[in-house]
Amino acid sequence: MSETYTDRFLKDVLQRARKIAIVGLSSKDTRPSFFVGRYLKLRGYDIVPVNPAYAGTEFLGVPYVGSLEELPLETDFIDIFRRSQEVLPIVQEALERLPNLSTIWMQIGVVHEEAAAMARARGVDVVMDRCPKIEYQRLFGELRRGGFNTGVISSKL
Repeated sequence: MSETYTDRFLKDVLQRARKIAIVGLSSKDTRPSFFVGRYLKLRGYDIVPVNPAYAGTEFLGVPYVGSLEELPLETDFIDIFRRSQEVLPIVQEALERLPNLSTIWMQIGVVHEEAAAMARARGVDVVMDRCPKIEYQRLFGELRRGGFNTGVISSKL
């Protein structure tokens, strides 16, 4: 079951994020994680690609790390591109390792209520079954470029 999040909550989460670890980021330019990683990087976020299959290589000039153990301690946002059943240990490790963690974000189709409850109990915001790229575009008025009516009135062309 997908949760309902207010636009204000989602916007606040995206505005305060600085260093985003993308768990399961693919270097294949046909994968959704690639598009999300590229988009977030182009929007000025400091991304950390996490994927053991690509450790030692780079994603758009940023070195991949093989595990959460290698994440910089200032990482404040985890975006999870893994199956729901793989989420709990990722969230547990992130909560143990990252003192500045403020957001756990699970991609479209990814939901894990126990992991979410654990993170919220530690004061970490959780978003499940959503995509930060789509939400950013929707909330900051970029979707209209693709022909979508966002309901945002703007004079931007």
